[in-house]
Amino acid sequence: MVTATKEAARPEIGKSLVVDGSVTNYHDVGEGPPVLLIHGSGPGVTAWANWRLNMPALAKQFRVIAPDMFGFGYSDSKGRIEDKQIWVDQLVALLDNLGIDKVSIVGNSFGGGIALAFMVAHPDRVERAVLMGPAGLEFPITPALDEVWGYEPSVEAMRSSLEYLAWDHSRLTDELVQSRYEASIRPGAQAPYNATFGGPDRQRNIAMLASREQDIAALQHEALVLHGRFDEVIPLESSVRLATLLPCADLNVFGECGHWVQIERMASFNRIVTEFFTNGLKG
Repeated sequence: MVTATKEAARPEIGKSLVVDGSVTNYHDVGEGPPVLLIHGSGPGVTAWANWRLNMPALAKQFRVIAPDMFGFGYSDSKGRIEDKQIWVDQLVALLDNLGIDKVSIVGNSFGGGIALAFMVAHPDRVERAVLMGPAGLEFPITPALDEVWGYEPSVEAMRSSLEYLAWDHSRLTDELVQSRYEASIRPGAQAPYNATFGGPDRQRNIAMLASREQDIAALQHEALVLHGRFDEVIPLESSVRLATLLPCADLNVFGECGHWVQIERMASFNRIVTEFFTNGLKG
């Protein structure tokens, strides 16, 4: 069942889909070929926080679907998630209920790992893919990612986490830090985040989000891998390896940019993604 729950004072809240008693909060804007946006896993993140600067631009040519994944934002919690298939199934249910058979997909960080898993499990449902600073391969956890996933709520800890995500720290206004902090302490927000991504062995999360290299190498979709040159969260080398594994992929590396390509290089991101989803790699 889909219901509209938009509140003027709460732009993070879009529409609500209930499947088997579980709620997915999602945004659905624009018209045209469908594009699915999967957010990252930073503390206090929502689909709206992740994609607010991109959805209006992409919605000029596409129907943009941006859900809060289970355990994030205003979607339901599933407690500790140890299998990425839960998120893949969430996306399948969302697309099925919206009557969408095939999408182009953008996955950011954690969302990149989920996008790859979705492509492996349902290759016929993906047109093209953009993987931005993506998880999806195993690598030694970086100190930045270890701190982001180990976040314990405080304004200082939120600022520290966001400093790892952004190359340009002038973007980290007190208002932004406070907003993300307040999102992270919303009732029911921190417990599922910590249950899944916290704990002493956060390397296991990278393994959980990874797909088998032979499965990735078998994907025939056109893919665009985007990465910030100064990304401290996901190593650039991981995206180089991913672009090498994918048989039909280009890699774009952005200067003056950390983990937030869609924010720090917003205009370039919006332009490149629009062009790629319209014309492909050879357009």
